[in-house]
Formats: sequence, structure tokens, C-alpha cells
Amino acid sequence: MTAPLTPPPPPHEQSPEGRQQPHPAWQAPPASGPAGYPVYPAAYEASYGQDGPGMKTELREAAVITVAVALAGAVLGVLWWWLAPHVPLIADDTAVYLKDTEGEQAIGVDGTFTLLALGFGALSALVVFLVRRRGGVPLVIGLAVGGLLGSLLAWRIGIWLGPTQNVVAHAKAVGKGVTFSAPLKLGAKGALLAWSLSALVVHLGLMALFGPRDPDPYQQSPYPATPPGPPTA
Repeated sequence: MTAPLTPPPPPHEQSPEGRQQPHPAWQAPPASGPAGYPVYPAAYEASYGQDGPGMKTELREAAVITVAVALAGAVLGVLWWWLAPHVPLIADDTAVYLKDTEGEQAIGVDGTFTLLALGFGALSALVVFLVRRRGGVPLVIGLAVGGLLGSLLAWRIGIWLGPTQNVVAHAKAVGKGVTFSAPLKLGAKGALLAWSLSALVVHLGLMALFGPRDPDPYQQSPYPATPPGPPTA
């Protein structure tokens, strides 16, 4: 009688009843979730299952940013009134005229406001990014709305601080043939959007370059790279 060609399994792989047990080195596939979809590892759930601190917290932070950015418009208004060129006017017995008809002071008034608004937009975006690097849609909306409100506030404060809007009364007060400054006026109303546009562009660039990155769930496989070898006796 010849011996069997296949040796019997080791003793540690046999049950007391003699049945062969599955190899301990092989792992069972992950359990299936709803509708048969596999259950992914905890790292995937941690990165994609929890979306930030919550919508209420994000809305509250966005509201704070909106108010803070809007209040900064008061500083912009003061700087605009201080740095904007004066438009010279002169009056006679019948009307009020521009003293320098070919002057570019009126364009300089709009340009000063636009440049200041662009700078304030970039600065506010940098501050918001440093305070809260995670970003978020409510934060971006708050930054844009705050920039628009800040521009409106700066516009009104600059007009309030500047020369009186009653040009006729001002001309009568200074006298005939005396040069006086025209009221501060923003001719290009599109400059009111400069703050918001600058803030959005700068914030988007900062988030793209230095913002946090989400972990790649596909780099964290639930299966081992190579199956382990058989256990040593």
C-alpha cells in the first residue's frame, strides 16, 4: 500500500474533529454596507464624513467677517478723502466752471478710490485666510458682501468729509473769481466692486497655493499590500 501523495495539513490547521481550518493569513473582505456597497476604512470616513465644524458655525463666522470687513470701509473713506486730488472750480456772476477744463483730477478721484479698494480687498483676504485657513463657501460670500458694504460706507464717508455738495452756496461763500474745490464724487460706480473682486481673487489664490489638502482615500487601502506569510511554528 502506497503513502498518500498529499501530506496532511499541520496540526494547528486542523480542528479537533479533523476538519481543515481556513488559513489565518488570509483576511476576509470588508463587510458590505447598504445596497451592497463596501464599507471603507475609518480614514476615508473621517476625511469625507465630517464636513467641517458645521453650517451654523460657518454662518456665524461669515457674519462676523462681513461686519468686520464692512466696518473697515470707514478707514477707506477717510483715506480716499485725504488722498484724492481736488477738482478746482471757479465762479463768476452767472455760473460755476471748471478752472482747468483739461485737467484729470476727476479721473484721479475715481482712480484713487479704486486703487485703495483693491488694496483693502487684498489685505482683508489675507487676514481672513490667516485667521481661518479652512475656507468655505459662507466665508467667501461674507468676504464679498463685506467688501461691497465697506465700499459703500467708504463712498458715503468720503463725500461727507469732503467739500459741501451745495456748489452754489459754496461759490457764493468764497466769492467771485476765487478757486474752490468741487464736492468729492465717484464718477465710475463700478469702483464699488473693486474691493470684493480683489478679495475673492486673492483669497482664491491663497487657498490654491497654501490651503489645506484633503487626504486621498484611495491611498489608504483596507487590504494589505502583500499577504503575510504562513505563521511560524
